Amino acid sequence: MSKKISRRDFLKLAGMGAATGAALTGCGPASRYVVREPYTQMPEYTFNGQSTYFATTCRECPAGCGLVVRTYQGRALKTEGNPAHPVNQGKTCARGQATLHGLYNPDRVTDPVSQSTRGSRDFSDMDWDAAVQVVADALSNTEPAAIAFLLGPAPDHLFDLVSDLTGAIGAPAPVRYGALSMFEARATLIQATESMLGESRLPVFDLANAGVTFSFGANFLETWLSPVAYTRGYSRMRKQEKRGYLVQFEPRMSQTAAKADEWIPLKSGTEGMVALAIGRLSAEVRGAALPRAFVDVDVAGVAEESGVPVETLLHLAELLAGAERPLAIPGGAALSHINGMATGEAVLALNAMAGNFGQPGGVFLSPVPPNVDEYHHPASLQEMGAFVEQMKAGDIQVLLVHGVNPLFELPNALGFEDAMKSVPLVISFATFPDETALQSDYIFPDHHGLESWGYQRIAAGTDRSTLSGAQPVVVPFYNTRATADVLLAAFAEVGGELAAALPFADEVAFMQDKLLPLVENKDANFNAAEINTFFAYFQQLGGWWGNQIAFTAPAQNTLNNAMTVAAPEFEGEGEFVLLPFVSPVLAESGANKPWLQEVPDPTTTVMWNSWVEINPDVGHELGIENDDVVRIVSEAGAVEVSVYLYPAIRPDTIAIPFGQGHTAYGRYAEGRGVNPLDLLGLKFNEAGDLAYASMRVRIEKTGRKRELARLESKIGVYGEGLGEEH
Repeated sequence: MSKKISRRDFLKLAGMGAATGAALTGCGPASRYVVREPYTQMPEYTFNGQSTYFATTCRECPAGCGLVVRTYQGRALKTEGNPAHPVNQGKTCARGQATLHGLYNPDRVTDPVSQSTRGSRDFSDMDWDAAVQVVADALSNTEPAAIAFLLGPAPDHLFDLVSDLTGAIGAPAPVRYGALSMFEARATLIQATESMLGESRLPVFDLANAGVTFSFGANFLETWLSPVAYTRGYSRMRKQEKRGYLVQFEPRMSQTAAKADEWIPLKSGTEGMVALAIGRLSAEVRGAALPRAFVDVDVAGVAEESGVPVETLLHLAELLAGAERPLAIPGGAALSHINGMATGEAVLALNAMAGNFGQPGGVFLSPVPPNVDEYHHPASLQEMGAFVEQMKAGDIQVLLVHGVNPLFELPNALGFEDAMKSVPLVISFATFPDETALQSDYIFPDHHGLESWGYQRIAAGTDRSTLSGAQPVVVPFYNTRATADVLLAAFAEVGGELAAALPFADEVAFMQDKLLPLVENKDANFNAAEINTFFAYFQQLGGWWGNQIAFTAPAQNTLNNAMTVAAPEFEGEGEFVLLPFVSPVLAESGANKPWLQEVPDPTTTVMWNSWVEINPDVGHELGIENDDVVRIVSEAGAVEVSVYLYPAIRPDTIAIPFGQGHTAYGRYAEGRGVNPLDLLGLKFNEAGDLAYASMRVRIEKTGRKRELARLESKIGVYGEGLGEEH
């Protein structure tokens, strides 16, 4: 998009019917040269009073939902879901709607900058030629083994480019990480699936066709795996001829539990034990032979350990035994314990006993994404710990960071900030001035997602192999540059064999090269004879996906092996178990968007701040009231936060949402709320995921109050103020 081109010349370059149609939607192979101007200088194909629509991909989380963005005279005005996209089928969440507040955010990094001292915020502007030279020098003057790329969790075109780049210079493969993957305990889910079902892939739970669903800590209506897709499935489940039934097992009532027919407030970490007890009782209720997996289960012992009475366990077993199309789902909160692997296996064993593998309303294996050889799973927190140790040891001399904010998304106990001090050169490609960017030597800002080209493999939420497409819907507002283009230009600057390894003029040329194998696939949402036509359709339709359902049925069944789930282990000496949970509204990167700050939390209606949920009986016993500021103390750290007396939480548990607590990231996020990761230690389960729900904490009163902004009426909820004279 570096030079202007008329519509007539554009059509000459495109030269095909598909690309001609793309002229009005900004796609086609030559469209990257078309400048999409604001209304002060409108291109020929923009007309007064008419909107122009662009299909692209939402970048607000790794789910990869398809968007259609309405623009008017060069300005993006509204985002909606792409009805044709197989992940979200026309729907969006609040974060997808608020992506415009990222595009128009007043705190974006507008130019490439350097810092003489990390964290000083004393920036010096650079031009892009100098920025490219910095990257080129770093790649050519550093031993390849000492160069590290840390990327976000999405398996996208930039990951492919960096993988090719590191392969060409002999550097380590890029590391991918995101806090959502940690909270999902994704590594544990994949490893449990491999253990039970024989393949290292994400399982797919056919919620839409399930008759009775037992969800063990899976907050699928909020942030889990692909929330828009699972919300659609939940809606279809409820609209069946015989309405689907949902039971949610978790210590705190989440938004998902609030929508369930039954909420079972079991003790944190006992989900796997309860799953095995229900499995044993269900077999006995049906009069079936007891599978070996459930033989050693002590139902009375499980009831005592979990806090779920035997009568309730029997009721749930009868419900499961009599259900048509029963389904059990293991979520992140259940897997985030030392016994997380065994818990995942136990919940999957319930499905095996129900015989629902590959059946409607049952368990499947996710479709294989296109170009699967280039795909790998995000790093577990234990793997991130090993990465940090490399930094501390001086093994990493150049660190390049994109799409992730580790100083916010990693627990302080991991020591990432201190480890950065041992890295001589840190380059951030952040769009916003986040915590990690401000501790970098250089910030070379990438475009916002709505200004960017790209593609992303879809790992969850679709029943077919899917590559979601992205394209710029507006001209970049600031002096930003695509990170892929910066890396390609740096390779060209280095020259020689390295330049020959990635001989692409820009990221669009690289994308087309990667998409070329798909042109031959005729069983997809469109067909094309060659890459130019293919790319035009790819951008017009919002991506590429197969026509056929690509779920596969698990083949392995291990019910003949004895299964046990150990009692949960906790660290710390406090009286209460801390349950951090991802804010359904803000998640890991939404705090800099005022629309999202203003959206009330679904269960507490709190806005613009953090809170700690405490059972009212416990609060009254401790002399704590709503809006009191308390100090939450763990072995790893302490935070001060306002109290919300929440009746739908176990007395032995307190909960704090993750999403606030930024020390940077712009005016709407900075200095607001707390980050519960500051309270966590470094206990891991067998899969390397953090046991983030296994920390005990204590509560200390500060004697101060800070009133929370919330939508609900205190009079209506708590009766506060009734009978007072005014």
